[in-house]
Amino acid sequence: MNYTNSQILDAAGVLKARQAEMTNKSDILKAIELKALFDQIKTLAPEERKAFGQELNSLRQELKAIADEQADEAGQLAPIDITAPFDINAKLPSLFSSELGSRHPINTEIERIVDIFYRMGFTAVDSPELDDDYHMFESLNFPEGHPARDDYDTFMTTQTDSKGKPFVSPAHTSTMEHRVFKNYKANLDKGEPIAVVIPGRVFRNEDIDVTHEHTFYQLEGVYVGKKIHAGHLIATLQTYLSEYFQQDLKAKIQPFYFPFTEPSFEFAVERPDILRKNDSEEQKWLELGGCGMTHPNVLRAAGIDPEIYTGFAWGFGIERMVMMKNSIEDIRHFESGKLEFLRQFS
Repeated sequence: MNYTNSQILDAAGVLKARQAEMTNKSDILKAIELKALFDQIKTLAPEERKAFGQELNSLRQELKAIADEQADEAGQLAPIDITAPFDINAKLPSLFSSELGSRHPINTEIERIVDIFYRMGFTAVDSPELDDDYHMFESLNFPEGHPARDDYDTFMTTQTDSKGKPFVSPAHTSTMEHRVFKNYKANLDKGEPIAVVIPGRVFRNEDIDVTHEHTFYQLEGVYVGKKIHAGHLIATLQTYLSEYFQQDLKAKIQPFYFPFTEPSFEFAVERPDILRKNDSEEQKWLELGGCGMTHPNVLRAAGIDPEIYTGFAWGFGIERMVMMKNSIEDIRHFESGKLEFLRQFS
């Protein structure tokens, strides 16, 4: 728009330049320069006021129109992520081609393991990374004050559940057992077993070294049906391990203690060829995890009659399986984010 008054013409150039730099474009209508021009009207001679006022109003309307137009354009833009390392006006950094990327070895291995159990008739469910005291302890036969709770020293939040107890970062994927038994109880009524594997991330207060991490992945497995015994447990684990290592392997169990199984065992597998250095007895067996027959109290807590149904459960660390299969020497590599380690699995 053309302005005949030199003062308004000069102000128009200044105000438009300032408006272009403003985040909130409508703020220009409160500019002191514009206010000063309106205040100047009362100082002018009566014959000058009309023309001056008309041009000044035209300038104000022009600035408002620009502000409204730019506000509409901004409203059509996608939301801006204020946590991004660059703003909307910055040049995007060059990115790596997706062809150079690869899946994390843990995710790849979880899929392989779960696929084996799928083919064995199991269903898979995920494990949460924050849970309550009931599912972490009470539903698994860890009553309040039970000394075995100390063996599962883990991380807790200041936020509490409905009973006033802090939420827990699970130390094992067994926190899902109670939910699985309740959710799949209908299988038993139909004459079908409960057969579920539970992969998930778990947390423990560990002294970190090449074989221990405070954060790692675990795979829990449960099976419940009629006349289920320890022989079924050993056969299930032996079948899985033979398929995983692509080699016929023997498995064995030895007594141990877990509150949620009775009897409880540690299970070991005949060391696969890739891990055997010699034929000594010491090199023959490889301990892999814990297992046992599901404790009657755990079944009762889920409304399953232990006089009619029995079951078994097991758990092992997934990182350890990957380490054995790929000759990885340090468990800390998995959480390190080091590209030189991850690129080996591309």
